[in-house]
Amino acid sequence: MPEMPPVSRRSLLGGIAAGGALTALGGSAQAQTTVEPAREGGQTTMIGTPFEPHRTVRVGVIGLGNRGMGMLSGWAAVPGCVVTAVCDVRADRATRAADRLVALGKPRPAQTGSFQQLVDRDDVDFVYIATPWELHYPQGKAALVAGKHVGVELPIATETAELWDLVNTSEITRKHLFLMENCNYGRNELAMLKMAHQGLFGEITNGHGGYLHDLRALLFSDTYYTDAWRRKWHTRSIASFYPMHGLAPIAACMDINRGDRMTTLRATATAPRGLADYRERHIPKSHPSWKETYINGDLVTCMIDTERGRVIRAEHDVSSPRPYSRINSLAGTRGIVEDYPARVYLEPDHGNHAWQDFRPYRDTHDHWLWKKIGDDAANNGGHGGMDYVLQWRVVQQMRAGLVPDIDVYDSAVWCSAIPLSVVSLRAGGRPVGVPDFTRGLWSRPRVGLDSQPSEMPPVG
Repeated sequence: MPEMPPVSRRSLLGGIAAGGALTALGGSAQAQTTVEPAREGGQTTMIGTPFEPHRTVRVGVIGLGNRGMGMLSGWAAVPGCVVTAVCDVRADRATRAADRLVALGKPRPAQTGSFQQLVDRDDVDFVYIATPWELHYPQGKAALVAGKHVGVELPIATETAELWDLVNTSEITRKHLFLMENCNYGRNELAMLKMAHQGLFGEITNGHGGYLHDLRALLFSDTYYTDAWRRKWHTRSIASFYPMHGLAPIAACMDINRGDRMTTLRATATAPRGLADYRERHIPKSHPSWKETYINGDLVTCMIDTERGRVIRAEHDVSSPRPYSRINSLAGTRGIVEDYPARVYLEPDHGNHAWQDFRPYRDTHDHWLWKKIGDDAANNGGHGGMDYVLQWRVVQQMRAGLVPDIDVYDSAVWCSAIPLSVVSLRAGGRPVGVPDFTRGLWSRPRVGLDSQPSEMPPVG
């Protein structure tokens, strides 16, 4: 295990207490959500900190349900990457994952049912976590404390205090933890980012992103979400559970944490009707879901203000009948882009109040990652290839010793919409403050997803 700087027990075991409880509503909600925990002596920012170069990136995978298993082939295909360990509390899943890697011509990974055993291994450099949401924080923190870099599926944590604790633990251990936000690497999203930075939309004034996905059949499936973990979240919390797919790309276009910052969030929610209605029409009375009461609104909308006067609208709805959409809309003084379907309207190119096809603009402003590995992505990754682009980029950055595109501060502020929406909804939709996880460094421009071309180091 790599040597780490001294770590205080208070920082690593008690850090979750910092920042106040998520559900406390006495006094000013804005003041409570923006409490900034003190840094430990010697603790410094991870902004601009590169990975230490790795000849080979050895990946340990925790969680082998639909998402974890679906990402295995991508990790196996990236040059200079090897999956050395897999973990799931269900031993048969770990065995299937190991068998799949062997079938792909890769070495058989170690198998374990204990995430702590996996993160403590000496042959793991990067821990990828794809377990149910409530496990992301403790497993991500354990991996940091064990001296590993960490990529976490959405979200990295569900409470503000947990987000702060991950920020602090990353700073103390000097290891990166970040959100595995594949949508930031979507082809349209990256082209939109380049167009924004090149000024094609003029001065950006607002954006709109979301996760609008009819998951009702999967939520009531007895096999898709193990033990119905995702449906059960709708019985115990009111929140925008999963807005990051749409929120994160818009935040990147606005240079959040890189010249602008989110300042306040206010949330609204429709009545919780969709899941109960679907159950009434499609689920037999003997099903265990009939003992459940759904309390989360079908459509939860977060309106987020920024320091520079911009507005982001982030939506979440998995309980209603509708076609899939992440919206991906960005607008400014000279034009607008909107996805699903992808279309654009720019001055002086367009007129007559008519949308135009986005494809020619995407081709012109294609991100270098898609130009370089787009064909590989189509053959090795899910979700249109953006999974593989994300995996390739993570491995490339670690092997080349680069600064990550997405850091713990980006990840924390994107995921903060979850607990902040809870506070706002419980306060009748009042605005709540968004923490500055960078502790004042948000105003400094720096490179993020709109990176310069670089090479994957040769293997061997």
